[in-house]
Amino acid sequence: MKGSIVTVGIGPGSPEHLTPAARKAIEVADIILGYTTYLRLIDGLAPGVPRKASGMKEEVSRVAEAIDLAQSGMRVALISGGDPGIYGMAGLVYEVLRQRNGDPIDVAVVPGVSALNAAAALLGAPLMTDFAAISLSDQMIARDDILRRVELATLADFVLCLYNPRGRHRTEPFARACEIIAHHRGSQTPVGLVRAAYRNDQQVQIIDVAALPQAEVDMTTVIIVGNSRTFTRDGKMVTPRGYGDKYDLGEGTTDKEL
Repeated sequence: MKGSIVTVGIGPGSPEHLTPAARKAIEVADIILGYTTYLRLIDGLAPGVPRKASGMKEEVSRVAEAIDLAQSGMRVALISGGDPGIYGMAGLVYEVLRQRNGDPIDVAVVPGVSALNAAAALLGAPLMTDFAAISLSDQMIARDDILRRVELATLADFVLCLYNPRGRHRTEPFARACEIIAHHRGSQTPVGLVRAAYRNDQQVQIIDVAALPQAEVDMTTVIIVGNSRTFTRDGKMVTPRGYGDKYDLGEGTTDKEL
C-alpha cells in the first residue's frame, strides 16, 4: 500500500473557517500530526483518527516522522495553522524529501485561510493594493536581512503585513522595525493589530505609526501597516485600490479623463 502526506491548512482556528477540502483531508487520514495548539483547535474533528502532537521548534522531526509513516503506507495529515504554504509546513516537507532523496511518495497541499487574510477581514480592507508579508522572527532568517526587507518594502510604499512581531525574549527586531517604519511613513499612518484572529481571545485594534513602538504584540499578532493612501472610516482600515483615480465614486458610473 502506498502512503501519502497532505499538508493541511486549518485557517485561523475557528471551525467555520476550515475549508471543506481541509476537513475531508483530515477525516480520511490514517494519522494526524501537528503542533499542539493547532491540534487543539481541531479537537472535535475526526475523533477516531489517531493524532500525535509536538511542540514548537520540532518541525523538522515532525516532518521526518510524517515521511516515515507515509513510506510505511499510511495517509498522513500534517497540520498547519493558516495556510501551509505561507510560513507553514508545506515547504519543509519538500525540502526534507529533497535531502533524503528516497522513494517518492505522494504529497499534496490543501490551502487554508491565512493569518493575513483573517487579519485583513477583521480590520476592513487594508490589502486592496500591493503588499509585502515579512516575518520578524530571526530564528531562520538573519536579522539584518529581515530589517533590510522592512526598509525596502516601506520605501516602496507597500502595505506591510508583519508576522511574529515579538517573542518573550526577542524584542529587538520589532523595535528596529518600528524605527524604520517611523522614518519612512507619516506618524498618523493607520496600523492594524490583530491578535488570535477568530479565536476565543481575539483582539482587534487600529492605532497609528506613532503608537506602534508601545503596542502590546506577541507571536499570535499580525500587524498591518498602511501605505501612504490608507485611511480609516467607521472603525475600519481601508487602502484604496485606485478606483477613485479613474471613476467618479460619488456616481459610480462615470469615467474620469485618463
